[in-house]
Amino acid sequence: MTAPVVHIEDATVHRDGRLVLEGIGFDVAGGAFLGICGPNGAGKTTLLQAILGLVPLSAGHIDVLGRPAAERASSGNGIGYVPQRHAFPPDFPAHALDVVRLGRLHQREGRARERHAAEEALARVGIAELAGRPVGRLSGGEQRRVTLAQALCASSKLLILDEPTVGLDLPAEQEFYALVRRLQDELGLAVIAVSHDLVALAGEADHLVCINRRMHVHGQPDDVIHSHALREAYSCEFDFLAAELAHHQGHSARGSARDAASTLVPRSEPQASEGED
Repeated sequence: MTAPVVHIEDATVHRDGRLVLEGIGFDVAGGAFLGICGPNGAGKTTLLQAILGLVPLSAGHIDVLGRPAAERASSGNGIGYVPQRHAFPPDFPAHALDVVRLGRLHQREGRARERHAAEEALARVGIAELAGRPVGRLSGGEQRRVTLAQALCASSKLLILDEPTVGLDLPAEQEFYALVRRLQDELGLAVIAVSHDLVALAGEADHLVCINRRMHVHGQPDDVIHSHALREAYSCEFDFLAAELAHHQGHSARGSARDAASTLVPRSEPQASEGED
């Protein structure tokens, strides 16, 4: 069997003396799209930072592309990463191509190859014509594509997205996910995405993990959407999910998971693993 792109086993993180993540464990296969959901303050971004090797583990281990996450981070992690709400000020002194080329810093290759890779990444995300434009003068959607191109320059195997569609209206959100899916199909990328929008994530991901400090449920989106463990994870924030459903109501959906989410009525528990109390 092919080794997973990401292997997480019993990952536990303390920050400022507080337990943020406890006993998290799952694998991400090559070419898979994993969605990570959970209420505000659940530790979702901390989990991404741990995968990137930016946050030390108190226990357990994380391997990324066959190497410990912390070791990979110290030598240039080779992971494509799109952070939350990354915006460039209007006077930022760089062109779009310059920003994308930063994704190749860890490669230690010649300038010509570096430039070619950056130009190719801009073309893949559909903004090749903006290479020479000051990045701060691009629209918010265009800047988001620049950061996605930079992530592609860093890795053709693993893409990590932290709230990639926050602030986008529904058509723009759907367009973004369609682009990610196309890139995934073309390159065989594994994708890990964190989003507060459970409904959209369920409609896009191959598997969902729901965390709130610990892992409450991991499985197929349809199963996770109907799981009692989902209600347990969101607890008093469960009404928040109703607002997310209203946000999507009346729009076309992709896949059965988003249709199933329109009820959020628990049925049988998924056959995938769930965290213990």
